[in-house]
Amino acid sequence: MATTARKWENTALLVIDMQKDFILPNGLMVVDGGLAIVPNVIKAVEFARKRGILIIWVVREHDGQGRDVELFRRHLYKDGKPKPISKGSAGAELVDGLVIREKDYKLVKTRFSAFFATHLHSFLQGAGINSLVVTGVQTPNCIRQTVFDAVALDYQSVTVIVDATAAATPDVHFGKHP
Repeated sequence: MATTARKWENTALLVIDMQKDFILPNGLMVVDGGLAIVPNVIKAVEFARKRGILIIWVVREHDGQGRDVELFRRHLYKDGKPKPISKGSAGAELVDGLVIREKDYKLVKTRFSAFFATHLHSFLQGAGINSLVVTGVQTPNCIRQTVFDAVALDYQSVTVIVDATAAATPDVHFGKHP
């Protein structure tokens, strides 16, 4: 057991944006392929827990007035409209089956990359993490930007679990744009 724990001690699992507004069919920003990957994300989390891998729950939580949202999304926060992934809303909650536990870490972001304008890199460095495993949504946006930034920051290994990540369509997920 000690050997297995040492093998994984420098690895973290990032679970990105597995929130109700992104995953559920009635979500305000639903990613059509998101619901199908929930069982595989749960398996990845269970695998990580059994091996003592640090789990980082990367979530979007925006100000209800949209003051911290990208310019291209500000129209979604106008008066009279439902506010997607707003802090404290039901849509900002993780989907059923995914639970943050005491030894896990929750990181709130407001942009595509989990590294942009957050303390993720310094947190990972402090924890001795040099390898990342990535799950969640959405492949061409948050997954890709986070992976690109991790590579630029010289993480030794960055692995994307293909069947535990998703996009609006399989073609978009696999980069087969028409």
